[in-house]
Formats: sequence, C-alpha cells, structure tokens
Amino acid sequence: MFRVMFHQPCIPPNTGNAIRMVAGTGCELHLVGPLGFDLSEPKLRRAGLDYHDLASVTVHEDLEAAWAALNPERVFAFTAHASTSYAEVAYRAGDVLLFGPEPTGLSEEVLNDPHVTDRVRIPMVPGRRSLNLSNAAAVVTYEAWRQHGFAGGE
Repeated sequence: MFRVMFHQPCIPPNTGNAIRMVAGTGCELHLVGPLGFDLSEPKLRRAGLDYHDLASVTVHEDLEAAWAALNPERVFAFTAHASTSYAEVAYRAGDVLLFGPEPTGLSEEVLNDPHVTDRVRIPMVPGRRSLNLSNAAAVVTYEAWRQHGFAGGE
C-alpha cells in the first residue's frame, strides 16, 4: 500500500485524523520528528478515536532515519508551488506521499532532498494558501487507492 509521511507535524488533531485515515485505507503513517506534540496528547487520541490499534504508525527521529528505514523508490512531496497535479501521478504501492508541517509546508531543504522524486500539488482556487494537512493527505491517499481499485477495501 502507500506510505503517508508527515514531516514535523505540529497540530495533534491532524495527526489523529491521519491515523483514522490510514487505518481505514490500510496505508502506513510515518511521522518524522521532531514532532510538535506528544503522541499521548488527548486531542490526538480523541481525533484518532479507537483506531490507534488498527493503524500502522511509525515515528522516525528525523528525515535521515526515515529514509534509512523506508528505502523509498519514489517520494512525492506535496507543495502549493508545484506544477504537477496529484491527479496526474500514476501511484504505485510503496510510494511515499510526503506532507509538510502546519502552517509552513515543506522547507526548500526537504523539497530538494535527493529522495524526492517529484513535487506535486493539490489544485485550489487562486488566492488560497493550502488545505488542512489531514484533508490534503486524505485527498491524495484516496486517489492513489482509487487507482488501485480500492484493493483490500469493501
């Protein structure tokens, strides 16, 4: 399946929502530190409801540790400053879908990381800065899963 990666997430409910999303899709969630919260925070637990035991969640100390653990073939970094739409990508199992922290997004340093295969955007009407992190991850994850016929889903 697909690997959703949040680089240095800051808002607990967004990560809680992503935990529910990966539990529902069979994907993995990779959190790259430092995190802007403690994983035991009530807001995160509430947003994730009872899905924590059903989700694959891994915390990596930093990006280097994440790359070493995942050894990704393809990494799609999501940024409002890309020209390729998420809907133009032919996703493959094992792809890493990389999202940046709220509210800044991915830094140039991360966007220029040699592991990043392509920069991708989610279209929005002009003048809008970004989508909510967990919503953006869900939009892309469900598109990738749809392209694979919702394999494993009902």
